[in-house]
Amino acid sequence: MSISGMTGFGRAEGALAGWTWAVEARSVNGRNLEVRFRGPPGFEGLERAAREGAQSRFQRGQVTVGVQAKRSEGAAAVRINVEQLERYLALASAYVADGRAQPPAMDGLLALRGVVEADDAGLDPEAQAALEAAMAATIGQALDGLLAARREEGQALAPVLNGQVDRIGELAGQARATAAGQPAAIKARFEARLKELAGEAASEERIVQEAAAMAVKADVQEELDRLSGHVDAARGLLAADGAVGRRLDFLTQEFMREANTLCSKSQLGALTTIGLDLKATIEQFREQVQNVE
Repeated sequence: MSISGMTGFGRAEGALAGWTWAVEARSVNGRNLEVRFRGPPGFEGLERAAREGAQSRFQRGQVTVGVQAKRSEGAAAVRINVEQLERYLALASAYVADGRAQPPAMDGLLALRGVVEADDAGLDPEAQAALEAAMAATIGQALDGLLAARREEGQALAPVLNGQVDRIGELAGQARATAAGQPAAIKARFEARLKELAGEAASEERIVQEAAAMAVKADVQEELDRLSGHVDAARGLLAADGAVGRRLDFLTQEFMREANTLCSKSQLGALTTIGLDLKATIEQFREQVQNVE
C-alpha cells in the first residue's frame, strides 16, 4: 500500500421496504480527523455508524458524510388530521348557512393542506432497526469509495514527492562538493584582506590560524550529514504503509532548518545559490506534504 491523500469523494445508494437513500462522503485536508454528519430526521443512530466507519478507515482529514432518504408515497402510512378538518368545516359553515357556498365535498376537504398527513411513526422498532442497518451498510460503501479516491490521490502524489526528495538529495550532494572549497576560499580572502591592512607584517602563521577558525565556524558538514539522513528517512516514509503525513511534515521542518543554517554559514556565492535552490525545493515539498494523510 502506498501513501494516501486526504481529498476524495464517494457515493453509494440503497433501497429497502419502500425507502430509497443516497450517501455521499467527501473529505478535504485537515491536521486531525474531523467527522461531520448530516442525516434524515428520525435516524440519529446513523451518525454513530458514520463516525465509527470514518475512524476505522482514516486518521486525518475533514470528512463529511451526508445521507438523503425518501419514503415512497405508496409505502407511507397516512392519517386524517381531524382537528384541521374540523377547522375547515367551521370556517365554511357560516358561508353555507347563508347560502353563499355549497356544502364542501369530502374529496375537496381531503385535498386541503394539512388534512391528510404522512404518518412516519408507522415503522415498528424491528423495521426501523433493519432500515438503519441497511443505511449504515450504504454509509460503509460510500466511505470505501472515499478511501479508494484518497488512495488514488496518494498514488498521484507519490512520484511528485519522491522526485522532490531526490532533488533535495541531489542539491545536498552539490552543496557537499561545493563546500569542500570553502576553507581555501576563506583563507585566500582573509589573507588578501589582512595584507591590505597589515602589509608585510601579516605572518603566514597568523593567516593560517585565523582562517582555520573562520573555516570551523563556516563548516557545513554537520548540516549536510543531517540533510542526507533526512532524505533517507523521507524515502523510507514514502515507501511505508499507513498515515505518514505528520512525520513527513516534521521532516520538512528539519529540512528547512538545515537549509537555513547552510545559507547562513555559506562563504561562497555558488554554495548560497545551491542553498536557495534547496529552500525552494523544500518549500514545494512542504506544500505537497499537506495533502498526505
